[in-house]
Amino acid sequence: MIRSYTSADKSTLLELLRLNTPQYFHPSEEPDFLFYLEKELESYYVFLDNETIVGCGGINYFPDQKQARLSWDIIHPQQQGKGVGRQLLEHRLTEIRSNPEIETIVVRTSQLVYPFYQKLNFKLSRVEKDFWAAGFDLYEMSLPAR
Repeated sequence: MIRSYTSADKSTLLELLRLNTPQYFHPSEEPDFLFYLEKELESYYVFLDNETIVGCGGINYFPDQKQARLSWDIIHPQQQGKGVGRQLLEHRLTEIRSNPEIETIVVRTSQLVYPFYQKLNFKLSRVEKDFWAAGFDLYEMSLPAR
């Protein structure tokens, strides 16, 4: 089940982030994630399996650029490779595509996760070494909204 994030989910999402640190996130990213949840949140979702949160991911909109950006995708390590990320992504793509003003969907990820998005037809547009932290490069990818 996928539902909208509530502030009561924050501690569980921080634990998800920590379970993925340092494999997919650098420890220095935790304050950025907290700031996102408290100040930059637009559309953010949690994925539940038997009422337990096992994944999360959001959308931020940039209407002046006719763009939507996928944000802070995090999947419990024991659920990775089981379709949780794909279902969460498809849920957000459906939401984004319901907005006729959005032309491009962007995800900013790392060299560790970009193959997941590449399998789903996102195209690599930019790489920046050590962007997130040392050893965590930016892989910016995009997909036409239609």
